[in-house]
Amino acid sequence: MVEVKGYVEKIKFKNIENGYTILELSGDDEITVVGIFPGINEGEYIRVTGEETVHPVYGEQIQMKQYEVVMPEDEQAIERYLASGVIKGIREATAKKIVEKFGKDTFRVIEQEPERLAQIKGISENKARQIALAVEEKRELRNATISLQKYGISPSFAIKIYNKYGSMMNEVIRNNPYRLAEEIQGIGFLTADEIAVKMGFDLNSNMRTRAGILYVLTMAGGEGNIYYPMEELIRKTADLLLIDTESIKKCLEELSLDRKIIVRDIEDEQVVYPAPLYYMELNCAKMLIDLNVDMEVDEVLLERRVASIAQREEIELDIQQKNAVSEAVRRGITVITGGPGTGKTTTINTIIRLFDEEGLNIVLAAPTGRAAKRMSETTGYDAQTIHRLLEISGGMGRDDDSTSFMFGRNESNPLEADVIIIDEMSMVDIYIMDSLLKAITVGTRLILVGDVNQLPSVGPGNILKDIIASGAFNVVSLVKVFRQAAMSDIVQNAHRINEGNLIKLDNKSKDFFMMQSLDSREIATMIRILVKDKLPKYVDAPVHDIQVLTPMKKGDVGVENLNRILQEYINPPAKNKREKEAHGCVFREGDKVMQIRNNYQMEWDVRNSFGIITDRGTGIFNGDCGIIKEINEFAGEVTIEFDEGKIVEYKFSQLDEIELAYAITIHKSQGSEYPAVVIPLLSGPKLLMNRNLLYTAVTRAKSCVTIVGSPRMVELMIGNESETRRYSSLALRIDEMNR
Repeated sequence: MVEVKGYVEKIKFKNIENGYTILELSGDDEITVVGIFPGINEGEYIRVTGEETVHPVYGEQIQMKQYEVVMPEDEQAIERYLASGVIKGIREATAKKIVEKFGKDTFRVIEQEPERLAQIKGISENKARQIALAVEEKRELRNATISLQKYGISPSFAIKIYNKYGSMMNEVIRNNPYRLAEEIQGIGFLTADEIAVKMGFDLNSNMRTRAGILYVLTMAGGEGNIYYPMEELIRKTADLLLIDTESIKKCLEELSLDRKIIVRDIEDEQVVYPAPLYYMELNCAKMLIDLNVDMEVDEVLLERRVASIAQREEIELDIQQKNAVSEAVRRGITVITGGPGTGKTTTINTIIRLFDEEGLNIVLAAPTGRAAKRMSETTGYDAQTIHRLLEISGGMGRDDDSTSFMFGRNESNPLEADVIIIDEMSMVDIYIMDSLLKAITVGTRLILVGDVNQLPSVGPGNILKDIIASGAFNVVSLVKVFRQAAMSDIVQNAHRINEGNLIKLDNKSKDFFMMQSLDSREIATMIRILVKDKLPKYVDAPVHDIQVLTPMKKGDVGVENLNRILQEYINPPAKNKREKEAHGCVFREGDKVMQIRNNYQMEWDVRNSFGIITDRGTGIFNGDCGIIKEINEFAGEVTIEFDEGKIVEYKFSQLDEIELAYAITIHKSQGSEYPAVVIPLLSGPKLLMNRNLLYTAVTRAKSCVTIVGSPRMVELMIGNESETRRYSSLALRIDEMNR
């Protein structure tokens, strides 16, 4: 064993997930040191104990066994340390002034008498306190990261935990490690349970059982469920915790008394709701009924005005479209549903122009940025995301927990609108619906537009289907496919798929193709040639606009494998492209990426060609896609430009929120439209490979669909009506309130 001291001259490599670092240490000699260094920075002075080894490529190294950050011992070393940028607020000029003033006593002054820093020109009392706080926080963070390593917690999660609890971190974990699963984004029950076991917690403890039940309910919510059958919940919890069912039943009673869960009967079966979701459904039912008021209408005048708009716009409305326009005027709530080519856009445009002539304030919104952009393009009116419409803002805490957020528009500050039109309603989950309805006052017309045959929302609930199933609201279904749309085989085949009819795969179409293969490697080769070489020219679009949509994440033609292949082909390594590895994935400048969870606190800005900020806000959401513009190792940040020119700076510790997006799951494509889509179909579980999934994938394409793989799988999916059951009860709640 050897002991060396020196400065961290350069960090050559750092894995943010596990803290593994390769660094150059400059002391009496320069030497390479490798090991787990959480929170280490260039410029820091450290003492390392380790074993000397010889790497076959990189030569002599020290394999670190133990290390500590020590304060520099001479004035030159102190100045060098402060000037490294390791302490926020201190750069070279300021570091020089501080050391000239306080010499070897510098660190004692910063820690014990920070107010004396204000004696230096350019340092205010406030800045002096900030410098002292930065020094203290850095020490606490490093200690926290090291202490959490013994529980198997990675540095990236250790930072999140520290940011959440601060100096109370160790006390929180000692008292109840299961809080981590509830309160820290990315730490699930299994990780918290592993920590608890290492700390000696009893496997039969009441605390563990409660956490296990809530975890199973959370997982059910992640699959789109509002509630879960009692017997299924008990069985899954018992399988997870390996405990008897009586303990689980006892904890369920306690959770019910604590109002953490709500137990109800549905069709002679006991079901369990997480309390927040139950009350959200209840509130949505009440608010929908309250909004659904009759409006006074002059029928003759309405008919005349609709005819006038149709003549002026040179459009012809069929009976269903006219009915949709009339219902939107007559009722507080109207639902308009229909597949591709059935005239939803024409109908909405007529409704907008009708209300606009009356001088009413009209607001358009959609669940995603892409859907809102498409809505703007098809209507000629500004549309925005529902989140932005509701004026989202991050929470006020110090943590980066993405569940901590608020909306500026709510019951106390409702939207100032006479008419609100929401598109892509199949994507809206219970959380967004609840927040939206809270911000709408009675007397405002709410028009909900969507395709009921699309996949349901990623989040909990089945809002559009439940509203229609309730029978309490006027629903207009557009079914006629108009002549211009009927010329597209994409539109025609989408309707055939939805009706359960087989489609032609003879490649005689101009916009719908089938490339047959039963070999996964050949399929992958076909996909990369299509995406990089063939389709961009065919549809006159950039490579990044061609989207691969696949049913699954795993497997040879799943998201993960295809992304690795496509990244290597479309954006290969190059000397001028910086890279960063995170959670087993290499991110490279120029890569297409997707945000994979809602982060309500993430700040973004939009800049013009001169770099001047023209817009800013908060919130990047599940499914948002962008391009990596810069990877800055020194700042520890990745810059991504999302749709609509939104620029976001990700810390390295936040890279678990993004993944490569050359290929994405069909579920993640909801609300988006692409010039061309490539759909690999080879095999998969029966419940997943259904008609609904194929229909959704096909309807994402604007100009070209190419299916690659097995024609037999296409046939099987069209014939498979089965869908995974989604437990939701908004229709039931509406029915109860209407009695």
